[in-house]
Amino acid sequence: MANSRYDLAIIGSGPGGYVAAIRAAQLKMKVAVVERDRPGGVCLNWGCIPSKALLNSAEVMEEIRGAAKEHGIQTGEITVDFKRVIQRSRDVADKLQRGVRFLFKKNKIDLFEANATIAGPHILALSQAEGKPAPTVATIEADKLMIAAGSGERLFPGMQIGDGVMTSKEALVHDRIPASIIVIGAGAIGLEIGYFYQAFGSQVTIIELEKQMLPGFDAEIAEELRRNFVRRKVTVLLGHGYKSMQKVGDKWSVTVSVDGAEKTLEAENVLIAVGRVALSTNLGLEKVGIEVERGFIKVDDSFRTTAKTIYAIGDVIRPPLLAHKASAEGVAAVEIMAGVREPGFDLLSIAGCIYCEPEVATVGLSEAEAKARGIEVKVGKFPFSALGKAIATNSTQGFVKLVVSSQYGEVVGCQIIGNHATDLISEVVLGKTLEATNVEFGKTVHPHPTMSEAIMQAALAADGEAIDI
Repeated sequence: MANSRYDLAIIGSGPGGYVAAIRAAQLKMKVAVVERDRPGGVCLNWGCIPSKALLNSAEVMEEIRGAAKEHGIQTGEITVDFKRVIQRSRDVADKLQRGVRFLFKKNKIDLFEANATIAGPHILALSQAEGKPAPTVATIEADKLMIAAGSGERLFPGMQIGDGVMTSKEALVHDRIPASIIVIGAGAIGLEIGYFYQAFGSQVTIIELEKQMLPGFDAEIAEELRRNFVRRKVTVLLGHGYKSMQKVGDKWSVTVSVDGAEKTLEAENVLIAVGRVALSTNLGLEKVGIEVERGFIKVDDSFRTTAKTIYAIGDVIRPPLLAHKASAEGVAAVEIMAGVREPGFDLLSIAGCIYCEPEVATVGLSEAEAKARGIEVKVGKFPFSALGKAIATNSTQGFVKLVVSSQYGEVVGCQIIGNHATDLISEVVLGKTLEATNVEFGKTVHPHPTMSEAIMQAALAADGEAIDI
């Protein structure tokens, strides 16, 4: 087999790898991408995109079952073709992975569908991936290499997938509605899939070791979300640690500990959502002296690893494990190596989004985090229940919370819980990038009636000037 030579070769075609590849091609680099699964990576095929298709189906179901009557719309008996619900999400993923293939061709990027390991500072060794034909070349040579291998599901010791026990990946293709399901973990994945199953009629129990849902998020936001889940008749057990599970008859028995005592829960299915781990093993890192810390590849401000010709981005280098962070890092890394951008990357301008109902979005520092850093802050809050558009559209759950520097008025953080929170947060992300103050947010005329008015009102509220509360 002949060798091939490139300016940049990338391991992984997820939202970090494929975006980095396209930006590199725009900068006139000859680029190769090696992908062992499908173009688009976990996010597009087994995560962000198909899961949002399922959540959209859940929202439609809730509208038909509940809100339609308030609008004077009468419906008959509702039936669900759950296999079609699942298939629609797979169709969405298929369409987008075809789109990534098209973008590679458009930008003259060579895609190798194979396993890749680092064989030297400039060399990737290719081998046949499961379900793929043998690669046409044995090695790829490049001036620079980039690792964008992403992350995978975390399992606790003794956990086994199958026979009704799932991670998010299995849940995305599980085409039967479980009568009952225990969700282990109240992070983003657990809450999104838990909400999805509840909307389709499953009895959902969520267990979480920490004392709040969404550990690490603003406590006030987490409590508001907990109350909403409880109103939906989801059982939420906080401060409950997972101990073990076993199959008893046709159900799973899950043992948890709380306050030093143990108790047992039963359900038809179990969803394991206890986090993700960087896919930093089996890449040949040790051959080139790449250092790893707590499973994450160490990089400098230029995304360069401890091997000077090899870069790394995305989930494999550090939290937060988010698709848009990986994409932004991919662009930054390529532009830095091309000399068109200075080193550095602002993690505090990366928003975190949870797509259950109500949605949650956050950027920057929470009130508690800001105070822990010694920043004196003032807080502006505005409830959607006081907003005309929210009342008109029956979207009154939740609120906007702005965390503002008392000294300069700079918005250092924002947390939103409510309808379209994941869209609304981008206004604040842009404001943070421009180092906007709450006065500038508050004096910017927002169209009426819109949900975004809540951001303006929260900014005014920080100085006691909110109009509608």
